[in-house]
Amino acid sequence: MKKAVVPSILVAAVLLAFAVRAKAQQTGKVSMIGMLSSGSVSTMKSRIDAFRQGLRELGYVEGKNIVIEYRYAEGKRERWPDLAAEVVRLKPDVIVVASNGFTAAAKQATSTIPIVVGSAGDLVGGGLVASLARPGGNVTGSTNITPDLSGKRLELLKEVVPKASRVAILWYPSSSDEDDVKQTEIYARARGIRVQVVPVQSVDEFQQAFTVMKRENANALVIIQGSFTLFHRTALVELATKNQLPSMCVQAEWAEIGCLVSYGPDPIHQYYRAAIYVDKILKGAKPADLPVEQPMKFELVINLKTATQIGLTIPPNVLARAEKVIK
Repeated sequence: MKKAVVPSILVAAVLLAFAVRAKAQQTGKVSMIGMLSSGSVSTMKSRIDAFRQGLRELGYVEGKNIVIEYRYAEGKRERWPDLAAEVVRLKPDVIVVASNGFTAAAKQATSTIPIVVGSAGDLVGGGLVASLARPGGNVTGSTNITPDLSGKRLELLKEVVPKASRVAILWYPSSSDEDDVKQTEIYARARGIRVQVVPVQSVDEFQQAFTVMKRENANALVIIQGSFTLFHRTALVELATKNQLPSMCVQAEWAEIGCLVSYGPDPIHQYYRAAIYVDKILKGAKPADLPVEQPMKFELVINLKTATQIGLTIPPNVLARAEKVIK
């Protein structure tokens, strides 16, 4: 009789343990993150992978103690307000977003849900935070401060193409990218370089834009990075190479697909850092009190394959300074 009782007690204990564990899992906090991306699943993959890695290292496991709701604008700015509103309706604990424009759309949709910027331009100048040290409001994260780097990019481009006397600046007209254009123009004119500003607002305008550059005898190209140009970077880089135009871009992901030179902050690192912001907020920190980070890591990347295709020799002193050379 005793032999029959012992197994029954053990089974009851095991069942009780499972019940307690299940109850703990049910009552445990599962945080939701809304992820707003201006690109697509493929174009944003490396950044989002870095963000997810950062979360894992901080102890977060998707589906267990955290859930991420992804929304992609596919390079269409007109979708930003609707996607931001859609994510806000889900009532996430934090929203992660990039670019000044998309951040503004998210801030317009909510003044209470914390917003972490993975990577964006001048957040202070754009009116999205009060200051870098004390953001105020519900927005914090990382800034690219790309306007401050515009002169450096043109300087590097001039070193690579010493004979460049007329530089085309290709951009998608928007207030958040206007400073980049202005700073590039200021630096160019101070050094006697003529500037040709070429706006594009749709893919249908790409071919005509490059036709205009060649007609005006542009001998180098600066591509201003915005959500639109970033999404269509492959097409733009291919056209630059096809038209034998030495190109300067903002980030390594451009050089990796064919842009001649890129110089700027590492967005992969910034998205990794975004996980740290999210962790602090989920643990009770206020975005208003979390200082906005400026870039800590910059990369100079040169694509020698592209240089060969356009018949250009990169000076050895520039190659020696590159963090990465693509052959």
